Amino acid sequence: MNFQNVRLGAGLYFVATPIGAARDITLRALDVLASADVIAAEDTRSLRRLMEIHGVPLEGRRIQAYHDHSGAGARGKILDALQQGKSVAYASEAGMPLIADPGYDLGRQAAEEGHMVTCAPGPSAALMALTLAGLPTDAFFFAGFLPNASGARRTRIEALRDVPGTLVFYESPKRVAACLSDLSQVLGDDRQAAMCRELTKKFEEVRRGTLADLAADLRGQTVKGEIVLLVDRGHSETVNESDIEEALTHALETHSVRDAADLVSQMYKLPRRPIYQLALKLGKG
Repeated sequence: MNFQNVRLGAGLYFVATPIGAARDITLRALDVLASADVIAAEDTRSLRRLMEIHGVPLEGRRIQAYHDHSGAGARGKILDALQQGKSVAYASEAGMPLIADPGYDLGRQAAEEGHMVTCAPGPSAALMALTLAGLPTDAFFFAGFLPNASGARRTRIEALRDVPGTLVFYESPKRVAACLSDLSQVLGDDRQAAMCRELTKKFEEVRRGTLADLAADLRGQTVKGEIVLLVDRGHSETVNESDIEEALTHALETHSVRDAADLVSQMYKLPRRPIYQLALKLGKG
């Protein structure tokens, strides 16, 4: 028996569940599932199956459904249990609750009402992908799922262009090729990237390369499984002051000082103020 029945204080216990391999669940997560007064889950069948695999009995408890399509009534039942001084365990279908999964409104409202909120942490596809991708991990930005429509997707990617860290996305196998194509067109063909698929499962795969290479590899291919896409941050080229001065000189031939400064600052993605001051100086000269 891998779990223990422990005395849980009243409160909401978020429980991380495996993203693939059932044995990745933590012993503490099993303790919470075995001991909580009330159990709720994004997918009741998958959690029941997970508890069966690890021999955790329900002992008369019913797993309550709570997911993105649940109304305020379902959340109210959980909050009522907390109000009655009960311990409530909540698990999303796979990975950490709230990370591109339900639970935010529940956790926020429980905390606002003064209930204890904690978590039995565990697997996360985003973090595992960062470990395997071979891209910098000193800073990263988790962007979840991009929009389905290409136009909206490109707009969202454009807004993330200058994030100073590795970008992390979740994507479906049906859209991954189109998504990589849009990423390549908006961020540039040469950005380093990785596609991580079916993490912790039998057919786990990590493909690394430029966005252009990955987009070309997947064009016309059918892939299956859960996918995480990662894209390296943009790396600005070193700009010499002489290059800026030369660009300003040319711009001033046909533009006002203000417009020339705007043009060059956008061209080199540099702060406008020092470029404007240099443009004033050159304009007077």
